[in-house]
Amino acid sequence: MQCLRAEHLVSTERTPRQRRWRPQIYRKCTDKAWLFLFFLFWAGLVFIMGYSVTAGATGRLLFGYDSFGNVCGKKNSPVEGAPLSGQDMTLKKHVFFMNSCNLEVKDVRFSSPILCVSSCPEEQLNTLEEVQLFANTSGSFLCVYSLNSFNYTQNPNADSLCPRLPVPPSKSFPLFNRCIPQTPECYSLFASVLINDVDALHRILSGIMSGRDTILGLCILAFALSLAMMITFRFITTLLVHIFIALIVLGLLFVCGVLWWLYYDYTNDLSTELDTERENMKCLLGFAVVSTVITAVLLVLIFVLRKRIKLTVELLRVTNKAISNSPFLLFQPLWTFAILIFFWVTWMAVLLSLGTAGAAQVIEGGQVEYKPLSGIRYMWWYHLIGLIWTSEFILACQQMTIAGAVVTCYFNRNKNDPPDRPILSSLSILFCYHQGTVVKGSFLITVVRIPRAVLMYIYNTLKEKQHGAWSSCVSRCCYCCFRCLDKCLCHFNQNAYTTTAINATDFCTSAKDALKLLSKNSSHFTSVNCFGDFVIFLGKVLVVCFTVFGGLMAFNYNRVLQVWAIPLLLVAFFAYLVAHSFLSMFETVLDALFLCFAVDLETNDGSSEKPYFMDQEFLSFIKRINNLNNARAQRDKNSLTNEEGTELRPL
Repeated sequence: MQCLRAEHLVSTERTPRQRRWRPQIYRKCTDKAWLFLFFLFWAGLVFIMGYSVTAGATGRLLFGYDSFGNVCGKKNSPVEGAPLSGQDMTLKKHVFFMNSCNLEVKDVRFSSPILCVSSCPEEQLNTLEEVQLFANTSGSFLCVYSLNSFNYTQNPNADSLCPRLPVPPSKSFPLFNRCIPQTPECYSLFASVLINDVDALHRILSGIMSGRDTILGLCILAFALSLAMMITFRFITTLLVHIFIALIVLGLLFVCGVLWWLYYDYTNDLSTELDTERENMKCLLGFAVVSTVITAVLLVLIFVLRKRIKLTVELLRVTNKAISNSPFLLFQPLWTFAILIFFWVTWMAVLLSLGTAGAAQVIEGGQVEYKPLSGIRYMWWYHLIGLIWTSEFILACQQMTIAGAVVTCYFNRNKNDPPDRPILSSLSILFCYHQGTVVKGSFLITVVRIPRAVLMYIYNTLKEKQHGAWSSCVSRCCYCCFRCLDKCLCHFNQNAYTTTAINATDFCTSAKDALKLLSKNSSHFTSVNCFGDFVIFLGKVLVVCFTVFGGLMAFNYNRVLQVWAIPLLLVAFFAYLVAHSFLSMFETVLDALFLCFAVDLETNDGSSEKPYFMDQEFLSFIKRINNLNNARAQRDKNSLTNEEGTELRPL
């Protein structure tokens, strides 16, 4: 590896000397200890992955299992001491509850036996003769496996080995393939026990599984909208910005109106008896309040900053010109998104396997229950940290790659002859020299994100147990503070990555140098840069608004037996993440450009001996910003002088 060397001279223009701004001159490995720490951490993740594969049984969670340890729809291995275990259930894919009209949960398990059957009885069965006839005609046996169908009416213990009569008509519902009774009285009792007494993970997964087709369609919609927004920003005009802002305003108002209308509809629905429906109603109220506050804040900001639209269009055109030097930057979010999806799918599979890692124990009646293994909770937390840290590392690699490509193109004297393959060059520099810096920056984000997750869990726990409002308010305020710190750190890291791409210094040194330089040159571009980031943020909001609206319309048609508030929240998070992955490329290019401009001002003076690296279009744009800032400062000064009673001079 290149990192085995202490240093690497990119150019023979000058030799290494006391630290100063030296764009693309000197290259060395940075933060090697952090890279080694990340390798050790991932060794732990690989161990958890292997352990989950050997000890977990995801099929039990996804397909359901009977009271004897058999997974429905699978060929099973026998459990010692359980004579009815180890059966071939390949053709028996449905979970049947023998006492579905009077379910009870004791010690986190159902009191009545559960069987795997080939089909659910679609008509009511009133006698054992009808149960026997159904078994002979359909091949679906509703009594315990040890009882032959010919003995359903002859065995004296048939009442305890067969379902309680009458057997209500049932239908397989996409809730882990369970047979759901269809009569109103049994349905309400069954659903209230099945949904309200199972743990939170099963309830969330049930909502996701039952609405998986809708969720997939909404994810595709978010992906298409993000692509459309990226193309819009690539070919931006003043008219497009006005249309774009009008769509933002209409979308925000429309989503707020729909949320309040749905909440009103839920409050007037007298059939809201299940806890899931009440939870959906509470989540709707929360969504409506939060969306109303966000809409009000964004509308005020849009009204205040409306006069800077023309300047923002020019800024985005300068950004697009920088992207045109390396057009493959537009495809950078695609491979980042693909890697993230692959990692998240793998992470979710390991999580499901960990959730089902348990030892089979035989209890009374030859039934089997699974006890969680010791140490699983610690593995969950380690696995959660791995999710946050690795996701942030992948996103940071994208930021570093884009910043390196922009730096390579900016600090090129011959603008008519752009460098060859700047993205590949940036990637090679990242993997050979600066992976440790990216690991350190992503770890700082992880350190802030974990307390946020813990505080959110504490807040929800206090709210459920109805503790004092003071403790809930304190936890909520701490959560907001960590969120603000998170946002500041993200911008802080981006500038540190760009400085590392320029100067090849470690993370802390790069962050300190970038902070000093930007504070020194903040008067040149702070306001217009902030508004440019705000317009890009509005693009993300537009994608989320239209995706959430589609989710509201789709999920609202299936309220019962579906905790759709959680899937909707996941869809909104996914939509924002996809939009952020695509549009953050413009933010990264914009921030990197202005940091390169600040370095250009620091190291050059525009003379023939030390000319600027920036082209004339960028230089004229900066001059227009300075003229506007000077004119605004002069107006403020004249206004202050006029208030003090001094006569103004005519212009």
